[in-house]
Amino acid sequence: MSGLLDGQIALVTGAGGGIGQGIAARFAEEGAAVALHCRTSREAADELAGRIREAGGRAVVLTADLTDEDACRRLVAEAAEWGGGLTALVNNAGVQPTLGLEEMTAADWRTVVDANLSGVFACTRAAAEIMRGRPGGGSVTHIASVEAARPAPLHAHYGASKAAAVAHARTAAQEYGPHGIRVNTVSPGLVHREGLEWAWPDGVARWRAAAPLGRLGRARDVGDACVFLASDLASWITGHDLVVDGGVSARPGW
Repeated sequence: MSGLLDGQIALVTGAGGGIGQGIAARFAEEGAAVALHCRTSREAADELAGRIREAGGRAVVLTADLTDEDACRRLVAEAAEWGGGLTALVNNAGVQPTLGLEEMTAADWRTVVDANLSGVFACTRAAAEIMRGRPGGGSVTHIASVEAARPAPLHAHYGASKAAAVAHARTAAQEYGPHGIRVNTVSPGLVHREGLEWAWPDGVARWRAAAPLGRLGRARDVGDACVFLASDLASWITGHDLVVDGGVSARPGW
């Protein structure tokens, strides 16, 4: 690897899941010390942390419920204390249930918004307090979704939360920019996970047919985008939504 993130200390939330694991692994491969957050997927996070250490990297696993603002602050503080600072935050943790608007309750709505948006706000605020005090600032990347701009039925709460994450990043980019803190989003399309083709064969087939590159995304594809945005290669990029969808968004909608 090219060592794009040598010397960086990163916190990746939701690092027990597929996309989060891909992001954390790529950060470690590029030289960052990585704090892997999880809520329930401790075994998967521990396994990845072990592999990072075996390869000569630095990793720690931290747990927190990101719907709790105090827990978000503690998580960021623990990551910074472990690493001796914090230079990058990737807000990846989230949920993606399906439910129609006629059946959706306010509690259903809040469950998704709290998981996908409130934690993003709280972790970003806590990270910015640390980053603004160091030379060079830092970077924050929210994992949004192509559904922020092209929502799907049964995903009103999910799409709204991801669109709000994009808007939050653009505002945060303006407010934190003077402190050297860059804030961007990565919006993935359909990313492969174990059993997806079996669980949703027609959707997978439609996506492949719609993608000019002819395949689903991989967790590493999302990780590559996050590495870029956290690196010096993106030192003049902030407030940007980087779409990683194999070209599906480039197709006409008619």
